[in-house]
Amino acid sequence: MDRDTGRAEAPRSPPPSATSGATAFCGLAALVGALAWMRIGHPFDNTALAAVVVMACTAAGVFIPDLVAFRVQRRALLPRPVAQAPWDGPRILTKFAGLAASVGFVGLLYAVFPEYHADATFYREYWSVVGPGSLLWPAWLVVAVPYIAWVDRRMARPHDGLHATGRLVTLRWRGLEWRAVGQHLLGWLVKGYFLPLMFTYFCNDLRRLLAYDLAHLDTFGALYDFAYFGMYLLDVAFVSMTYVASLRAADTHIRSSEPTLLGWVVALACYQPFWSLVGRQYLQYEGGRAWGSWLGPLPWLYGAWGASILLLLVIYVWATVSFGARFSNLTHRGIITNGPYRYSKHPAYLAKNLSWWLISMPFMVDVSLAETARRCAALLLLNGIYYLRAKTEERHLSLDPLYVDYARWIERRGVLRFVDRVPLLRALARWKLDDRALRDRGPIAPEAYLAGEP
Repeated sequence: MDRDTGRAEAPRSPPPSATSGATAFCGLAALVGALAWMRIGHPFDNTALAAVVVMACTAAGVFIPDLVAFRVQRRALLPRPVAQAPWDGPRILTKFAGLAASVGFVGLLYAVFPEYHADATFYREYWSVVGPGSLLWPAWLVVAVPYIAWVDRRMARPHDGLHATGRLVTLRWRGLEWRAVGQHLLGWLVKGYFLPLMFTYFCNDLRRLLAYDLAHLDTFGALYDFAYFGMYLLDVAFVSMTYVASLRAADTHIRSSEPTLLGWVVALACYQPFWSLVGRQYLQYEGGRAWGSWLGPLPWLYGAWGASILLLLVIYVWATVSFGARFSNLTHRGIITNGPYRYSKHPAYLAKNLSWWLISMPFMVDVSLAETARRCAALLLLNGIYYLRAKTEERHLSLDPLYVDYARWIERRGVLRFVDRVPLLRALARWKLDDRALRDRGPIAPEAYLAGEP
């Protein structure tokens, strides 16, 4: 019993994680090795092709230990075909129709919105990989049907969101589970939005890495700049892989997608092209001198300040890598309870927001008092957006009983449990969004209304 509260002691370990720390380490090692190969060997002149190869190496580093050592596929698939059932040809073809419709749905959005037009230079590497002339589509057609058939025969409940979407496009609407269709398409909307963005960032950073002059890393400032850039390179490279590696056969499929408009709004506001409007017109807080020039005359403080920022970025990237192949905004692809998530429910958000304050501190002394107050308010509002992101994610994930157990464990064992001693922080930590609509859904049950990817 806890002497202070009289409640039963929380377990010493959190609930099991969807992936292991060893998997995360292997994936990161494969990523770093592939980037070193690209830097040293320059095997490809095409940046997009080099990025795809790096993503493939990273995926191999994640999937090999997950599938071979930890057998994660046993969670999503039965070890053998259900009762040795024969192939269900009509159902398999219906699922293929659903997959084709899902791809067509994303392609239609690309065609409608000018942001994604094929002549846009920002996404040129992405279009070179997924455009009509790419070798991706013949390979996809060859693999898709056998893969769907193999997975379908090993699913406990094969009538999933993909099947429901196939029924929708083949006009068999009687008894159709519309919620499953909606969840499935939301999952594809997430991938269709985030994959081109992250892949483009990755290609830009990879191009910069290949041209980076490493001969001048002889000062702390130069090392800091390279490490800062390198952290975000690792992040977007790993994330680009995870949006592609959504597979039920590897238990990395989407369980559910964020079901509320608020959750989507606060997440998308933090990414382009929406951030250009939000950041420039409403939350512009940056300005003044860089922190390096501000602290340059004090080498010891300069080094400590820069090291603190880099440490926060290490935590941020550690949080991303800890997902293995399961990272994704706005979706539930498995509950992660190890790595930095053993200490906090939102280590990435905490680290990123704290790093922004350290990077932007010079404006505190470089502008007028009124301008300082305005910029502080803008940064606080940005912190508030991330706070809403955290709360909407918690509300969504709380449909999974495993996450509820994890959240209770963090409240008792997390490093930030001290907030309960500060009235304002306690109120913020315990503030919850109205979740009546989600309560009507009840807890997530396997295959109940999940996105149902193949």
